[in-house]
Amino acid sequence: MFDALQDRMSRAFKSLRGKGHLTDADIEATLKEIRVALLEADVNLDVVKLFINDVREQAKQAELSKALNPSQQIVKIVHDELVKVLGGSTRELRFAKTPPTVIMLAGLQGVGKTTLAGKLAAWLIEQGHTPLLVAADLQRPNAVTQLQVVGQQAGAAVYAPQPGNGIGDPVAVARDGVDYAHRRLHDVVIVDTAGRLGVDEEMLRQAAMIREAVNPHETLFVVDAMIGQDAVMTANSFARAVGFDGVVLTKLDGDARGGAALSVATVTGAPIMFVSTGEKLDDFDVFHPDRMAGRILDMGDILTLIEQAERVIDQEAAAQSASKLLGGGNQFTLQDFLEQMRMIRRMGPLSKIFSMLPGMGQMGDQLAQVDEKEVDRIEAIISSMTPQERADVSILNGSRRARIARGAGVEVSEVNSLVNRFVEARKMMSQMGSMMGGGMPGASALPGAPRAQKKQQAKKKKKGGKGVSGNPAKRNATPVEEAVEPAPTAGAAFGLGPKGSDLPPMPELAQDPALVDPDFTLPPELQRMFEANPPR
Repeated sequence: MFDALQDRMSRAFKSLRGKGHLTDADIEATLKEIRVALLEADVNLDVVKLFINDVREQAKQAELSKALNPSQQIVKIVHDELVKVLGGSTRELRFAKTPPTVIMLAGLQGVGKTTLAGKLAAWLIEQGHTPLLVAADLQRPNAVTQLQVVGQQAGAAVYAPQPGNGIGDPVAVARDGVDYAHRRLHDVVIVDTAGRLGVDEEMLRQAAMIREAVNPHETLFVVDAMIGQDAVMTANSFARAVGFDGVVLTKLDGDARGGAALSVATVTGAPIMFVSTGEKLDDFDVFHPDRMAGRILDMGDILTLIEQAERVIDQEAAAQSASKLLGGGNQFTLQDFLEQMRMIRRMGPLSKIFSMLPGMGQMGDQLAQVDEKEVDRIEAIISSMTPQERADVSILNGSRRARIARGAGVEVSEVNSLVNRFVEARKMMSQMGSMMGGGMPGASALPGAPRAQKKQQAKKKKKGGKGVSGNPAKRNATPVEEAVEPAPTAGAAFGLGPKGSDLPPMPELAQDPALVDPDFTLPPELQRMFEANPPR
């Protein structure tokens, strides 16, 4: 959703790179580019004016940090102001001291309230809560049935005493649902209310009556991020008439311009609390303004990527696979590779994962060309192998590869390519593991590598013992005996020996009366030790 805004922001900052000093003209030119980028992203005009004025004031008054160059300082100022526009800090749910905590969902028809109720319930279950979904949307056809299906998928209980389709009192259903949660010991109640095609008096009146009946601890207004400024106007109208505590943005994975996300918090004064980024129940995240600002400025979102990995990846299995991969040999098999690939796919599409890495916004075209079906083909090829073939790819002869290709519905060349790439990658990772474990080139010359030194010495001795010249004249000549270096005498290691020293040998030092103190006597213990072990 923020791809276009991300590209325009990157171009705006590109002109500042390499400049050691920024003039007022440079700052104004950059602010103009940022203003155009925000307006093209359908950000509210008042929000754009406020944002540009704040950035201009900070850029002209702030002292440039010594650790950053001027262009980096401008990027930091823009990042901080974006965080402020998006709400400042992460807003978490407020839970009641005495359960149950009542959460009321409101919004227009078609924004995804019912699906969001299931996503919120699944997220609360992960946090250790026992939510109850209350079907208070009795206006839209099959809304009750949809909530029951979503609740079953999320593993949450659903309270639906009325069939819906225009039958029943939504206020009574909401009130009775809270009482039901008290009796069944549910600590969170999520009330799904009816929406309208537009903000009208009937919708506002019904929402106000439900809010008065259940007295919710949190009222969340669900906004479709793809409808642009109309979403902000709807949220503003609902805030004045009924009021709400936070905003939830849905369909944030769409291709709209995303101006609602940058406007709704400032215009309504209510923070964005959650975002929905897909159709699956786990495509639901807590909204972090600083992380979203980092994505817009192409700084990546490593923290969210780590959190997603921790949720779906088995840490023990990943550690075992890493140990096999770096351990050398053929310990890492195609079965391990298949399991790792399946873990990564549970995190979401590969393009979504790559987009969270810093600097990947400049590779938008390449990310758009990522073929998820290629991963499916790789999985099909490996799944067509027997356990023995996955464990040892060396047994894959021509007939086996042809059978695997037929089973996977691919060409034999694709099987060959996968096997060759796997073997090369495993070999490379094995070499990296040996380097990390001490087998780095040049490590034999470092302390603590006696084996390598002994091998080198053995080679030298072997070469010296069998050294025969290839010249017959030299080979028949009388061999010259090698000079034998005399063994060092006592004290030679300390520079007191006869070789290369002006001092006499140690025995002569001991016999010279001029160098010996006549009053010197050894301690009794040393005297007895020398008497018991006389010098040879």
